[in-house]
Order: sequence, then C-alpha cells, then structure tokens
Amino acid sequence: MHGKTQLVSGLEYWSKSDKVRSGIFTLYITMYQHFYSRFLAANQGKQHYACHSHYYWPDVTREAMLQYWDDSAKHVDDKWQVFFSDVVPALQASISDILGTDDPAQIVFAPNTHELVYRILSCFDFGKPLTILSTDSEFHSFHRQANRLAEHEHVTLVSTSSMPFATFTERFIQQIRDTHPDVVFFSQVFFNSGFAVEDIQTIVDAIDNPNTIIVIDGYHSFMARPIDISKMQSRVFFLAGGYKYAQAGEGVCFAHVPPGCTLRPAHTGWYAEFGALDKPRDGQVQYSQDGMRFAGATMDFSALYRLRAVFKLLEDNNITVRDIHEHVSSLQRVFLEKLDECGHPQLNRDNLLVKDTHNRGHFLTFQLPDADTTAELAAWLRKQGIFTDYRGDRIRFGLGLYHTADSIDLTCLKQHAGV
Repeated sequence: MHGKTQLVSGLEYWSKSDKVRSGIFTLYITMYQHFYSRFLAANQGKQHYACHSHYYWPDVTREAMLQYWDDSAKHVDDKWQVFFSDVVPALQASISDILGTDDPAQIVFAPNTHELVYRILSCFDFGKPLTILSTDSEFHSFHRQANRLAEHEHVTLVSTSSMPFATFTERFIQQIRDTHPDVVFFSQVFFNSGFAVEDIQTIVDAIDNPNTIIVIDGYHSFMARPIDISKMQSRVFFLAGGYKYAQAGEGVCFAHVPPGCTLRPAHTGWYAEFGALDKPRDGQVQYSQDGMRFAGATMDFSALYRLRAVFKLLEDNNITVRDIHEHVSSLQRVFLEKLDECGHPQLNRDNLLVKDTHNRGHFLTFQLPDADTTAELAAWLRKQGIFTDYRGDRIRFGLGLYHTADSIDLTCLKQHAGV
C-alpha cells in the first residue's frame, strides 16, 4: 500500500485488501483530507460526489493564487518572461511525464478545451468535403461545435454509439474503415457513463491514413487513471485540463501536439508565433515549430500557477496517478457495498452502467427509469447534504482524494426507498 496509509480499527469501515483470498483481512484507510482543509471547512455537513465535474482544490492552490499576484506585482510587464521561462516549462515537463511523452515542448495551453478543439478543426477548409468521426458520448466542448460545423454543406459528422461498451472498439474501427474520416475524435473516458476505452492503441493503429487527425479527449482520465501515450505520441492530439481530476480549477487546459506537426490553424493568436518571431515576414503567417503553433493569445496565468502547485504537492508527497486510482477504486467498492445495504429500488448495482472496475473512470453512473425520476432523486439527495449531478436519466457519483471510506454515508437512501 501507499506510504501515506495507516492501519485503523474500531468502528471505522473495514476494507478488504487483495489478501482476502488467503483469508487474511487488512484494514487500510488513506488520509489525504488535510490537503483540502479549506474546501472541506467551507462545505461542512456536505458529501460532495461531483469531483468529476468540480474537484475540490487543495490548499496549496490558494497559496499559488497569491504567488501569481505577487509575481505580477513584482515583474509587471516583465511577468511574461517569468511565465514562459519558468511556469510553462515546469508544467510542460510534469504533463509530459504523466502522459509518457518525451517532448515537453509539444504541450500547449489554453483557457479551455473548446479553444483547442476549434483550433485543430480550423486547420481544415470548411468549404471542402470534411468527414468527422466521433461518438454519441462526447462532452459539449466538442459535441456542440462539431454539430454546428455539420450544418455546413461540406461537413459530415458521423457518430458511433458508445453502447454496448463491450463492442465499442470493434464498431468504432469498422466506422473508421467505412467512412475514411479526416478527423477521428473520441474520449478516453466517456463523461456520461464513466466507461474507459482500454483499446486506444488498437483504435489508433487502425487508422492507416497518415493525414487523418486523431484527437483523444482525456479530460475524464487525466490524473485519474494511469495514462501512457508514448507509443502513439507522434500520431495523436491529447486534450485535458485542470477543472476535474487535475484539481486546479477552471482556466487551464492543454493539448499534446504530435511532434513534427506542420498544420496551420486558421484560429490562431500571437502566442503561436513564439519561436518564429525572428523569422522574416514574407507575407505568410509564421508558426512556432513546436506545440505552441496551436496556442492562442493573452490569457490569465493564475490557473497555471494553481496546476503547478498541485503537481508539486503530489510530487512532494510521493502520490502518483496510480496511487490516486487505487484510492478511488477502493472507495468505489466501499460506496457500492454501502449502497447495497440501503436496498434502494432504483439506485443500485443493477442499474450501474459500468460494472467492470477495469473499464471505469472515477465516477459511478446509474441509469434510472427516466429523466424526471433522476432529477427528483438528485434534488432530494441535495436536501440531505449529498451533492452529485445527473445527465438525463443518468445520475453520477464521483470520488476523489478528499474522500475516505468512513465519510461515505448513504443511510438516508433507506428513507427515500421506504426501507
């Protein structure tokens, strides 16, 4: 187990380790809550199960915000040199290490993934035939924009159903072969179910046209599930950001850009010319030779300060993404065991969309009879101090480092179920 775990006893919740098979029971509980004291203090009496939407920020992010202010006051106009010589390279190195890539300069930042999505798509001429292949389970930053572009006469959007999950990879690859798309866009973890696509490399390998742009939305997987894109780094764009499991809040997103990429996004800003400012202007817009060619323009760097502080916190405490994933996976087991005790007729294991822990992100999604039932239950839970969220007929419960096994209390569901 991780070095930050401790053995507990008494009335606290008992969790079985892998040693259960040999008949030996061990109780561990991982204590990370002290990192989040300010958010927890501001939300006393609440159980927050929406970290897949807005993750609590660790205390160090507040200090980072103050550091950003102090640096801005100290350097004034010269602060940009500090940002791009210190903050940006540090973040690029951390993200590159987490993704398993070997060229940190291919990481580019933006305030949100929508900017990055549209910047990638703007490499195409929408007045010419363009086929985009995706799924029916993409987040709004892509879904809305892609559907709007599909209103163009020459743009075709092909959508593959994410369900049934067991055959998704096979069906998606068949669509690739059938449609010969110019763009392939899909999530590593689907936001509306929590299903994790395990066969990413297989999908990438099935795209034999070197000119096809491949984009992986990793927002619901980055800093939640261990990720290694080393074998596909020369082929894919990978998008993610700080609002969810990176714990740094809104305002900082990034893309890994394939090395050697020479695409010229039409949606571009002055940051994208870094590395090319010294070249003579011959009438054609110049682009940086690294990931910065997909950069935009002036942005608030306070979010980057927060993200840097989160990475340093985890590094200083030897907390890896694998540690985080194991912690949350164990809490999901506890959550489901406590849910079993409630006997709720709708919120139960039978209605859990992704039952296999190996193919699940960091939230549990339950499909209820209809949207009205789901909305009613979510509203009732909120009145009981249990905060979650829902999408149509699906209700989601996310878990993170600031949760512990004994903090999960679902007994109020017995009242709602009439038990």
